[in-house]
Amino acid sequence: MSGSRESTSFASLRGQLQDAAAAFAGGPDALEGILLGMVDDVDRAVREPLEIFPVCHHSPASALAMARRLREKQPKVVYLELCEDMAPLLTELRNCRLPVAVQAFAGDVDGFPADWAPLSVVAPVTEASAEYQAIAYALDTPGVELVLVDRSADHVFQWDRRGEQAQEGAEPPQEDEAALHGEAVGVEIGDLRPRFAELEEHLLRHGKVRHWSEWWHQYVEVPLGDSDHDTYRQVMFLIGSLFRRLAPGEGSRLRVDEDRERYMWTRMREHLAASGTDPEDCLYVCGAFHAASRVEEFGVRGSSDTFTISPRTATTWQYGLIPSSHAAIEAQFGLAAGSVSIAATEWAKGLKRTRVKPYVLEGQAGKRKSAAKKAAVVPAPPPEAAADKLSGFLRRPPVLDGLDEAELLGWSVDIVRAARRNGYLASTADAIAVFETSILLAGMRDRAKPTPYDFQDAAVTCIEKDSVPGRRDVRRLVEIMMGGDRIGQVGYDSLPPLARDVYDRLAPLELRLEQRGVRRALLDMASRPELRACSDVLWMLRRLLPQGAARPIMGERRLGERSIQESWDLALGTHQRALIELGYEGVSLEQVLEQRLRRDAYGPRATTATVLAAVEDTLLYLGSRRLADELGTHALKVLAAERSVDGAPEVLRRVRALLAYYRTSEPVLPAWIESFVKTGYAHYCTLLPTAFRDEDATVGQVAAMLGFLFSMESLALSLGCDRNQLELAVAQSHPEDPSKTALLWAAQVQLGTLSRAELRARCDELLDNPLVVPSYPRYLSGFVHALEPVPGLADVVVEAVSNAFGRLPDTVLLPWLPLLITTLRSGAADLAPLMVREAGRVFPGRLAELDAWTPPWRVPETDPFAVRPVTAVPRGAALLTAHPAACDAVAGLLGCDDGWARPDAPAPSGVGLLAAHPATCDAVAGLLGCDDGWAAVAGPSSSGGAALTARHPETARALEHLLIST
Repeated sequence: MSGSRESTSFASLRGQLQDAAAAFAGGPDALEGILLGMVDDVDRAVREPLEIFPVCHHSPASALAMARRLREKQPKVVYLELCEDMAPLLTELRNCRLPVAVQAFAGDVDGFPADWAPLSVVAPVTEASAEYQAIAYALDTPGVELVLVDRSADHVFQWDRRGEQAQEGAEPPQEDEAALHGEAVGVEIGDLRPRFAELEEHLLRHGKVRHWSEWWHQYVEVPLGDSDHDTYRQVMFLIGSLFRRLAPGEGSRLRVDEDRERYMWTRMREHLAASGTDPEDCLYVCGAFHAASRVEEFGVRGSSDTFTISPRTATTWQYGLIPSSHAAIEAQFGLAAGSVSIAATEWAKGLKRTRVKPYVLEGQAGKRKSAAKKAAVVPAPPPEAAADKLSGFLRRPPVLDGLDEAELLGWSVDIVRAARRNGYLASTADAIAVFETSILLAGMRDRAKPTPYDFQDAAVTCIEKDSVPGRRDVRRLVEIMMGGDRIGQVGYDSLPPLARDVYDRLAPLELRLEQRGVRRALLDMASRPELRACSDVLWMLRRLLPQGAARPIMGERRLGERSIQESWDLALGTHQRALIELGYEGVSLEQVLEQRLRRDAYGPRATTATVLAAVEDTLLYLGSRRLADELGTHALKVLAAERSVDGAPEVLRRVRALLAYYRTSEPVLPAWIESFVKTGYAHYCTLLPTAFRDEDATVGQVAAMLGFLFSMESLALSLGCDRNQLELAVAQSHPEDPSKTALLWAAQVQLGTLSRAELRARCDELLDNPLVVPSYPRYLSGFVHALEPVPGLADVVVEAVSNAFGRLPDTVLLPWLPLLITTLRSGAADLAPLMVREAGRVFPGRLAELDAWTPPWRVPETDPFAVRPVTAVPRGAALLTAHPAACDAVAGLLGCDDGWARPDAPAPSGVGLLAAHPATCDAVAGLLGCDDGWAAVAGPSSSGGAALTARHPETARALEHLLIST
């Protein structure tokens, strides 16, 4: 009301509603109680000494009414429905471009379930909102105090009912994820929407609208846009009471709403008592839903001892401002797409129409002085008796706003221009069609003037004749034309220390990284060494921020490698929210990264691969030997506690990379990695037999285990491991799966317990058995996986595949081929290049050579000890005489010290040669397997060479020929 707090009479309105209820229901019933109760709620709120100002979330009508009332009343205290612990952040709004959101964030929780973390509460603020008008007035007007009275962020989660819902088996409410707000809980300032589904459906159907935002715009925003203060308050009280009385009775949400109202009135009474402020000089800004409250604590004279505020938990909360957008607000609070943008347009039009001067924070939007200081102060009118404005408002016919042809024509021309820029074949005829269709739709919906929603429907109908992928739809183009998805920005001075430090460290790039969009950064560290520090920051940002915030185009960072030139696409302005939330975790990127690496490594679900990944990231981004050794030591404990082989491939890959890095960059291996190899060797030997039999263990995981054992074997044996343990583990393995069986055969070949000839024979047996042929691809999959631990078997794998294609008939091969391809692709795609390379080496390079080509595995093997035919002995003698020095050297090695014979002397026989060199004869006899000794052949008196030659004449001749001819 206009300052009067006298009793307001709504007798006339009560009588009208009572008669209407009786006529509608045929007698007194629950409808009469609801209607009369609504009037009582309005009367109670109007008579409250502390003026209540009901608002709706991001409503231009509420913002206009708020700006007018603040200039009239000039309150000394403004109570605002907002989390009380967010008050220190509101002054930072001066450095931001709206819309932004005030955020409370907690990464580590104490007093809440661990799976709730991280906790986040956001309260978005737009220029076209009554809350921003109240904040700007209070902060820029001397002597005015702004008091936030809503529950704290800690109480938001204390009163969260998700735990009860989980116990009851109920599904938690599903909310659309906001683009810039993430999964944060939104503080619904001024939430005003029916919670009775049937009521909302009834209103939409009879209002001939599609969604709630359109209904509100048509039936509340437009009528209240030019209304006086008393009418505005009473109508908002009535709507809030209607929605409250028709809300579900005993729901958890209603209990939370009532607790919020008790909390706010308790805080306001405490402040009034402490400051001694007269309630007449105060203004309470809250949602219309809470203004029509029926709790006992309502009002300055309400009960003061019936509600106790619980203490906060030990959770440490961080506070800051994050960018917001119209789309984020719409997604988080369930508003129709484009409704906030349309509200911003209506706010601008309302300011021009009503000539109301809004309040703007000093420094906001680049203005030196706020509009509040420029405007003249209009004193509040003297108190007067309150009047019933509801009766007249409810009986007044809808105001038929005349058609603004210039505005509608401008919209039609603009949407056609935007459509043509986005690939639509729109023309002047489409602009005329949109214009006429908008008027037609408004008439069908009983509207004299087309609303933005009518125009949007008309544009979609007339322009979007088809749908093309990659093209913006016309509905989105209308939203952009009406104001677009405005995205706010937090100023440099309002950023946390970490975000400011990032911008400072990236200053040498000379880019405007605070702006939205992608910026290309070129780093030439060879000519500008100072850019290496920028490169380090960018790689850490890539590790910490969401994908797309810092994306490398050229250059890479791997263990032991650093690029001398890099190219980056940076979108830090677009991902400003994520950068700000990093500031809640620490004061520098290095600190945040170390905390996250520790959290990943020491988490309850951490695996050995996870810890090794943390070690690798430590060396890549931090270069901290201390942290790497600490996490590596922890990896030993995690490995010893694991009883599965799920992470074996990742463990193998990361251990190999770390070993290669330490061997090239350190003089000695760290103690932890030596212990890891030793422990891993024993650990995987123990798990190997079980993994071969386990159906859940894949062939790739078992192959990775064998790869670890074989590739780390030399280092493990040097550290004291026993190879017998591996041999026993392989001997105890008895797989049933064909792929694992082939893998076991490969391991036996590597250990020497199975020859390659035997392996080839087993493969031939598989192809000869018709019952095994259908599962032959699985054997091949095992052989391909065996290339990881035993890469030397590539030729055998190529032979096995080639034999299958060469021996199987087409009736078997053609149906069997897709299975082979899918098996190899799904199970051994990474190892197939080894087999392809070996096949390229073995097979002929030209098609013409294929007919005469013989596979190498079909070529008969030659005996290395077979006698090679010699054509002429004199050729060897001539060679020896031509190179006497070489001959003397060979003779010295063989122990021949007789000197050169005469050219005409006959060549020595094999017997004489062996008798002259008994030591050489003994060595050759040992190689040939003759261990009878000299005496056993010819007796003690016989010459050893003669006896041996007599027993093995062919060997003697072969040796004689070898020594003479070579």
